[in-house]
Amino acid sequence: MAVVPAATRSRLWRGVIEEFRDRLPVSSTTPVVTLREGGTPLLPAPWLSEQTGCDVHLKVEGVNPTGSFKDRGMTVAVSKAVEQGAEAVVCASTGNTSASAAAYAVRAGLRPIVLLPDGKISGPKLAQAVVHGGIIASVEGNFDDCLRLARELADTYPVALVNSVNAFRLAGQKTAAFEVVDDLGDAPDVHVLPVGNAGNISAYWMGYREYAADAGDVPGPATRRPRMWGFQAAGAAPFVHGGPVSSPETVASAIRIGNPASWDLAIAARDESGGLIDAMTDEQILAAQQELSGREGLFVEPASAAGVAGLLHYSRTGRLDGGQRIVVTVTGHGLKDVDTASAYYGEIRPYVVPADASAAAAALGLA
Repeated sequence: MAVVPAATRSRLWRGVIEEFRDRLPVSSTTPVVTLREGGTPLLPAPWLSEQTGCDVHLKVEGVNPTGSFKDRGMTVAVSKAVEQGAEAVVCASTGNTSASAAAYAVRAGLRPIVLLPDGKISGPKLAQAVVHGGIIASVEGNFDDCLRLARELADTYPVALVNSVNAFRLAGQKTAAFEVVDDLGDAPDVHVLPVGNAGNISAYWMGYREYAADAGDVPGPATRRPRMWGFQAAGAAPFVHGGPVSSPETVASAIRIGNPASWDLAIAARDESGGLIDAMTDEQILAAQQELSGREGLFVEPASAAGVAGLLHYSRTGRLDGGQRIVVTVTGHGLKDVDTASAYYGEIRPYVVPADASAAAAALGLA
């Protein structure tokens, strides 16, 4: 294989902080804790485009180092925790935050403390937190109980809280909006994404607003701001109901949150952008997960498919105008939650065929 000369290679992605340093709350003395997160693909989605009559792209956040968008915010939050002298980090989590917090904490030499709702986390996400050295506590209660406990620990002990209530997390997550504009040349008409604790819809809106703002007489990189469309699971839809849900329940565990921490910011993102927040059933979410896998070649966890479910539903019910440019964020890799895939598709088991080409072809429908 020919060796490509170094001078012709694409520049190595440096991670969120170095790529967007002038737009993040860091200084020249901030110790950068990074796993080279960010720089994720913006993938054209031909099947979704055909179904909706729009130009649809998928922002594929599952290729971040720990498999979800959480790494964008965690690099900034943990870097600032080190700078401020924290001895440990703590987070409440339904899974993805715990994996990311543990990985970045150990990278920084800090102790990761993870509070999980008892029995409400997928096996692969728990495994990530464990293998990264997380100190795992299973809390009797739901995510909201975990977050309340995490806040109390951070208020009393030398521990940095790294949930999305930490402004540094949102600052890191807004960089995904920068990347969308940089890749497309402008903001899309609509940006669609799942909503759980609501930090991500808030962060994207921050990013789009910043990129569209004028700095004196110098225009920002974007000429417009998109409408923000967020979708929750029907069993965990506090924004749709207008208040907290005491016992949220959905197969989409990453958005199984009844009292979102970023409530006010998410409402502002929805209202200021002229957008919406709605809810999809578990059946719609799982069907969208299947369509993404079978049509677009992307395996995402159930929560990641909530935005796609919403987009398809709005298109099929005549509430989506054609001809628009739309970006949908898919937030986490499907390997985060293989148990759900097994339950929905049935036992994952390959065909057993003879070690003979003719017999195998017949069994596989090729002959």
